[in-house]
Amino acid sequence: MSKKSKKNRENLPEGMSRRQAKLAKRAAEREALARDPRPFGGLACEADLVALQMFVPSAVATVAVDGAERPVRIVTVLPGAGAAVVRGEGDAEEALVALQVQSRTDNAGRDLAYALNWARTAASGETLSSTAADGSQPKLTDLIPADAELDITVHDDFSWWVPEGVTPDMAVNQAIQQANATIMPSERIDADVPGAVWWVNPGSGKAHIRWVRPEKEEDKVLTALARIAARGELKLGEETKFAGVFRTHGLVVPVWDLDPERATDSYGEDLARVQAAIEAEYDNDAQLTADERKQLQNIKSRQVTIG
Repeated sequence: MSKKSKKNRENLPEGMSRRQAKLAKRAAEREALARDPRPFGGLACEADLVALQMFVPSAVATVAVDGAERPVRIVTVLPGAGAAVVRGEGDAEEALVALQVQSRTDNAGRDLAYALNWARTAASGETLSSTAADGSQPKLTDLIPADAELDITVHDDFSWWVPEGVTPDMAVNQAIQQANATIMPSERIDADVPGAVWWVNPGSGKAHIRWVRPEKEEDKVLTALARIAARGELKLGEETKFAGVFRTHGLVVPVWDLDPERATDSYGEDLARVQAAIEAEYDNDAQLTADERKQLQNIKSRQVTIG
């Protein structure tokens, strides 16, 4: 009896040749590695996750994670820029999962899903050094409810790295001191506007507001900002100045320069006014005036992509 050929023994997808199957497999591999345009998209807390990963120095956020029997907290950074750790015992046991990590991929959402999935079952005392997703993780939206909001606590130092009642060793103390020396005062502004508004003071004589916007169409946001700027209305008060925009994780982040002495809880009305103006201009498809084109060109020329 003649032997069956290797080609006939292969389990090929129905209707595909060997070449077609190989091409399909390679395409699937490329798709798995492709960068997500909005890695935290589909979550109500998308804007805050972007802020915590990209520019908030020290914060801890609690969120319900499906299937986790212990509290899981998403944090900005852990010692050594590690990915995650499970600490404490019994009722005090908790998992900390970091967004600002040393070892990662270009897929921030999948990396977070990988670390959260690990945190559900890891034993107390275990650490995760790399958050790089390997394809074994579920979707992020299967771990965090789409409508979940983050319960964020902002810290002015990194003392939370050490659990309560634990005496840190010399190396940990030194790491905390070094991290504290570089921290910038930050605060989330609780305003009745979409997205996430964060105040930061880098100590340069001016503070900043960074407003992570949730819109899907970036160009519409930029055009709306240009129209508002042309009217001289793109301010959050007389002493403020519109500084430009960041682009990160598929979102636009307008930035303003501020007086650092002004109270952070005084920006609500100004933010609401700018929000109303953006909403009014967002779907305006009228041709730009010469001044509006100039403002748009200026905004785009100073646009910085991070992440």
